Formats: sequence, structure tokens, C-alpha cells
Amino acid sequence: MPKQSAPQELAEIAPKLVEVTNDVLFGDVWERPGLSPRDRSLVTVSVLAALYRGEQLGYHLRVALKNGLTVEELSEAITHLAFYAGWPNAMTAINQLKQITEATESA
Repeated sequence: MPKQSAPQELAEIAPKLVEVTNDVLFGDVWERPGLSPRDRSLVTVSVLAALYRGEQLGYHLRVALKNGLTVEELSEAITHLAFYAGWPNAMTAINQLKQITEATESA
């Protein structure tokens, strides 16, 4: 998978945030050998869903699919976290996954 990067248009208002996102988060943390990109995606999606961070969740669901997670695996993870992180969080996450898969299928 191509290396992730922060949206370049954000550099106009927050150049340092974009720099550390690209260099530290995506350039170092996501590249560490301790977890595969697939596993990092599963952790990231789970945490974003659990914390109700919908703005970032859609992007990371797409990354997770590119990193080898299946729709079924993501659905199962979201179902599992409903009992630990709350029903509304899981429903929001599963709705985003549904929208992404429908958009991917129709493209």
C-alpha cells in the first residue's frame, strides 16, 4: 500500500501538524515492524469507532480494506466492540463501512 500522508491542503493552516503526521505517525509509527499494516488498521479502526471519532473513521476504514482486512472482518470487529464501546458508536461505524462498500461496489 502507498504510504499514507496528511492532506496537503492542511499544510496551509497547520504546516507542523502535517509534517509530524507524515514524518512521525505515517513515516515511523505505521512503519514499525512490531505489527503488520493490517493489524495496525484493525487497532486504529477499533479505537476510532470506540471513541466516536467519525471524521477520521471513514479514511481508516478505506485504509483497512487496502491493508487486507475484509468487510466481514471489519463488521465482526465493530459488532464485538458494540458491547464494550457502546451501541451508538458501533452503529455509526457500521453505517460508514456500509457506505464505503456500496460506493466501492458502484465505482
